[in-house]
Amino acid sequence: MFKYASRNLISVTPKSCSAQLFSASFATVRGFKYEPESSEDIDSSSDKDFILSILRANPSARDARSYLASFGARPRPVPVPVLPPLPVPPDYQIARDVQRVPEEPRASPIVTSILDPVHHKTALVKIQGPFTDRQLESIARGMVNLQKLGVVSVIIVDQDQVPRGEEGERKVILEETMRVVEALEKQGAKTRPVLGAIVRLGPMPVEVPNVGSSRTPMPEAHTFPSDLSPILSALRAGEIPVLSPFALDSFCRSARIDANDVIAALARGMVEAAQLDRSHQSTHTANSEISIDVDLTPMRLMIISREGGVPSYARSGLPHLLVNLESEYKFIQDTFQPSWKGTHPASLSNLALAHTCLTYMPTTSSAIMVNHRAPSSLIGNLITNKPAVSSSLPHALLQGNRSLTPNTPTLLRRGLSVEVVRDYSFGRVLDSGAFYRRLEKHLDFVIVAGDYAGAAIVTRETSITDPSAPPIVYLDKFAVLPSHQGDGTVDFLWVALHDETYGLGLPFSVNPNGGKEGRGEGEDLVWRSRANNPVNKWYFERSTGHLRMGDWILFWCDAEKRLKTEEGRRASAGLSYVEEWEHGRLGLWADVIPRETDWFVHIIVFVASTIIRTVCDRLTPVHV
Repeated sequence: MFKYASRNLISVTPKSCSAQLFSASFATVRGFKYEPESSEDIDSSSDKDFILSILRANPSARDARSYLASFGARPRPVPVPVLPPLPVPPDYQIARDVQRVPEEPRASPIVTSILDPVHHKTALVKIQGPFTDRQLESIARGMVNLQKLGVVSVIIVDQDQVPRGEEGERKVILEETMRVVEALEKQGAKTRPVLGAIVRLGPMPVEVPNVGSSRTPMPEAHTFPSDLSPILSALRAGEIPVLSPFALDSFCRSARIDANDVIAALARGMVEAAQLDRSHQSTHTANSEISIDVDLTPMRLMIISREGGVPSYARSGLPHLLVNLESEYKFIQDTFQPSWKGTHPASLSNLALAHTCLTYMPTTSSAIMVNHRAPSSLIGNLITNKPAVSSSLPHALLQGNRSLTPNTPTLLRRGLSVEVVRDYSFGRVLDSGAFYRRLEKHLDFVIVAGDYAGAAIVTRETSITDPSAPPIVYLDKFAVLPSHQGDGTVDFLWVALHDETYGLGLPFSVNPNGGKEGRGEGEDLVWRSRANNPVNKWYFERSTGHLRMGDWILFWCDAEKRLKTEEGRRASAGLSYVEEWEHGRLGLWADVIPRETDWFVHIIVFVASTIIRTVCDRLTPVHV
């Protein structure tokens, strides 16, 4: 058997309350308390860390193309000047010497892209302290590096050790906010502290349309697009806004509220403001004051705390790697162990925050819960939008992976539902094709992700030469739509496949996907792929072993419970390379794998997903 090792300080308020309070000019705090260090002192070490963080991300060609598509140079549209009507002489004859109004010079798209080379996007960042000066320095360096890559952070500062309602809490919160501001400016960033309230207490009025779905929990605070002008002004000036968790009540009094409510209100409000801005976008940019082009829609939610990611029962308390909120949110809450409430008291509330915010944010957005000890992981997440370690890798490999530590961040996506259909009947007569006739006889189960964004078909194949041999669990089709490649769907699908086949019987396979939910005995999973399939690298990383057969490669995953049981019996002796039950199985697999599917190449393409949808449409679940 193949082993895994080999194998200026401002206060702002919304417009409705500004008359009762005061107005303030906006200014950066640069130089307010000290002079920042020279650029030579900053760049010598921070630039090196910045480059190393990018290299550690190890982005693929697809990751690089996706990043450039989001943050590459985008020349601003050049407006066409509107000419006034020409004067007409009394005799209705146009004199030849009438001078046309000269056209205003148009800005060259190349020059515009040089002056403004990056299309900036925003990220909502929760800094959940308290942190030491050294820890804040590390966090601030990460925020500055993100800005270099085109993401400007909107930071909300929280302080866990100051209970709400305690005397003097406002002073402590403001001091903590200014500490974050100072740490950022020491790293060479321009900041703008927003110490007044941006959001309003209470849910959004009913008459305002909801950006999220009907099941989205309503934030306990809200904001209107006009309230966000301080944030937008700072972003367009290239400054990082740093907010305190304050909100206005119905009497226009500023009060401290839960930072999660502020962030949720901002997530919804910024999305609405961005939509409004795009629908009323002005065309006069050539003569406008040069400012940074900013998309107010938050593309990332970053939660930086001392706890880091959400602990997972499947990883003995180590963090979840990738969370599909659509299908795993309630399950994670139900399996959260009581002992973790002492070590990770804010994990569930931050999980709920991510669930609320991602419902309003675009589907391509993601949230990351990260420890203050791993700020460089924010760079990797921004470039690749993937977890630090793939969650679909073999469990034994993950357990022995040194990169999986208590400081490993958790990546959260809105995700999509994953459903296993095992009990079914064919609702109508299938096509006469051999493929569909074989499915009618051998189909075991189908896994569907979302609205057919991805799916897997698993069959049970029997041997003609040896009828007594147990049937082979065969992965017949595995496909994800191109529009969902890179968004975690392939990992969600493979984890569900693991839990229904070779991972059965183990506690970490108990997942609510509608299948066996971990009950039963694991079985070897077998599949094959063309030798020139570019997806094979991904298969090699997840399989236990492989066998080359001419133009094909046979892959398999051993039943994990059986291996774990044998390892327990033999203690330190361990497993041999070829166990007794493995003799002869490769020859059997090579003979049994159906030749009828030779025309299909195991590659993630649209055509394959269309085939799966056709099959799934013909299945009628049987409710027992």
